[in-house]
Amino acid sequence: MDLPQKIRTIPTEPGVYLYKNAEGEVIYVGKAKNLRSRVASYFHEGRWEDSKTGTLVREAVDVDYIVVRNNKEALALENNLIKQRKPRFNILLRDDKTYPYVKLTLGERWPRVYVTRRLRKDGAVYYGPYFPANLAYRIVDLIHRNFLIPSCKVDLTRFHPRPCLQYYIKRCLGPCVKDLTTPEAYQEAVRDVKLFLEGRPTDLSKSLHTRMEQAAAEQEYERAARYRDLISTVEQLQERQRIAAAEGDDADVFGYHYENGMLAVNLFHMRGGRVVDRREFFWEDLPEFVTADAGTSTDHVGTDAFVSLPRAERRGPGEHSEPASSTTDAFNPGEFFSALLKQLYIGQPYVPRNLYVPVDFEDRQELEDLLSEQIAGENARAARVHILVPQRGDKRALIDLAGTNAKQSYDQRFRVLKPNAKAIQEELQDVLSLPELPKRIECFDISHIQGAETVASMVVWEDGKMKKSDYRKFIIRTVEGVDDFASMREVVTRRYKRVTEEKKPMPSLVLIDGGLGQLHAAAEALESLEIINQPLAAIAKREEILYVYGQEKDPIALDHHSPVLHLIQLIRDEAHRFAVTFHRKRRQMRDRSTELLEIPGVGESTTRRLLEHFGSLQAVKQADTAALSAVVTRSQAETISNHFRK
Repeated sequence: MDLPQKIRTIPTEPGVYLYKNAEGEVIYVGKAKNLRSRVASYFHEGRWEDSKTGTLVREAVDVDYIVVRNNKEALALENNLIKQRKPRFNILLRDDKTYPYVKLTLGERWPRVYVTRRLRKDGAVYYGPYFPANLAYRIVDLIHRNFLIPSCKVDLTRFHPRPCLQYYIKRCLGPCVKDLTTPEAYQEAVRDVKLFLEGRPTDLSKSLHTRMEQAAAEQEYERAARYRDLISTVEQLQERQRIAAAEGDDADVFGYHYENGMLAVNLFHMRGGRVVDRREFFWEDLPEFVTADAGTSTDHVGTDAFVSLPRAERRGPGEHSEPASSTTDAFNPGEFFSALLKQLYIGQPYVPRNLYVPVDFEDRQELEDLLSEQIAGENARAARVHILVPQRGDKRALIDLAGTNAKQSYDQRFRVLKPNAKAIQEELQDVLSLPELPKRIECFDISHIQGAETVASMVVWEDGKMKKSDYRKFIIRTVEGVDDFASMREVVTRRYKRVTEEKKPMPSLVLIDGGLGQLHAAAEALESLEIINQPLAAIAKREEILYVYGQEKDPIALDHHSPVLHLIQLIRDEAHRFAVTFHRKRRQMRDRSTELLEIPGVGESTTRRLLEHFGSLQAVKQADTAALSAVVTRSQAETISNHFRK
């Protein structure tokens, strides 16, 4: 059955349709109230002038569909299929920044608490998102200080000989060592953390009061004092939350700037009536949302009040526009924001009460209903979600502000304005979930040819620039043949054993040039030295994917324009250059030393000294006995001189 015949058999019910190419790949996912009508509309003669539709129809050879009960179900299913299949003609949400959550690993025997940016069905409980990003880190630090639940990456399935520093500075109950804590005491602390993260301070405060009184009655005054301090912390946080709630509702505000086929979107997160964070999105190719006629309003711009405005008035701040009579490609913001909001909010554990967007779109009401039902399922007391398109007043001013910032973001990304060093450091801290602003990065690389003359390099980035005085070279001594993992294990062990012995501070980040194998080898080396909680990451060659130790299942793929990726690539490339240069020098010395080693009484050490001093074998041949005596003994100098004269 060819495609036109198949379209005639499609039902007229609501659902989702999937266009496929000749290879069977899904190239576009869409939804419709009437499946047959919507799919057939792609083949109407007038729509072929649309640049996206023309390309899509030429590539599509088959269409599948899924029937649902109503349009809200179609919205949710469309969003899930786009995220799963990543069709080429759909908008794909790519940005360098994701929402931070606090993760409580309730599935473990000794639960721990982490900051993460990925939600997974792994038995853990996730709380958030938190704005700004460092708020999540401050909350986890507060949990360490007050509830003593750790974030460490130590293997807690077995006991260890002694605890780490976190136990001694009273930020951990010490579940890694036998008899330092009991399962009952640890689970009590975990229940307190759960109440704290769930926003139930009243229940937590009552529980703490009861335990404080009980401890005081049993004359365990130190334990009672700890409960007292916890009560004070919880009550202070509760008071701050009341003040924030009184200041205003939560809202997300969108603005955009489109120019030359490229788009920048800014999202302002308002919590308690104040802007607490900003998020940026960028796209360089938007075939789905470019139409052939800039002067004609489409069906996707919904309300009559909005459509009746002059084009200049309804244009988003900074939006690139064309004259009404133009037939060149123009951006369709209504369709774009419809797709963006679905990917941002459907399936998320938190959605703010108000979403302010610069343009109206076709399925705004259905999306409102779906998101309202979604948050009502999480919280019976939750209010309805409103997607608003303000035209004047303070709310419109917020959208204009977001649009102005989107213009700045566009210039910085696509006009290649260099961000300052501190901004890059802050972004690097955010991307890699580092506990503090990165001030020093040490990067390692291994170099060899089929296992011969294996060497390693370490380069240092400190306070915004490479610090060549701290570069180090390593000759691999314990590994034979090709074994990059064992070589990495050796060099990391040697480096940080010396750092520990000399009582020098550890770097903000240890960066490995390689993939998961090299990353785990470096982690094993650090663990053998009892160095834990050291930030450790690796950058894989070719794919340019970042793996953070402890979060290997969530690799980070940064945008190729990202200044953070450029910085990491700069450090990695410098480590590679330094290692290759050292390897070549060793290989040249090995090749040039062959003739010198044939001289009686001249060994590898003497050969190396001669070549380093004179620079080449030819210079050694031309040197007289007096010159050679400056490097070797008089008898060796005469032997070498006589050898070359013969």
